[in-house]
Amino acid sequence: MEVKQVKVKSLFFASYRDLIGTDELVVDLPEGSTVADLTSVVRARAGRERLPDVVVTAVNQEYASSEKELRNGDEVAFIPPVAGG
Repeated sequence: MEVKQVKVKSLFFASYRDLIGTDELVVDLPEGSTVADLTSVVRARAGRERLPDVVVTAVNQEYASSEKELRNGDEVAFIPPVAGG
């Protein structure tokens, strides 16, 4: 039985873009995958440097928890911490 895949576009900004080495990454995941599953894939790509334990994400421009199930064509933005003054 073939597992269906969903294609998700990940967007990275500022320090996350530097860490990942690109501003956009398209990832194929098994159907039913969550933001947490995508974050694991991104962490593996980052190599020895890791994203923080808690990562702020938005799915289709709305803040989303790590349990949010992803659908084909979703756009997930990884939002880095911002320092202000």
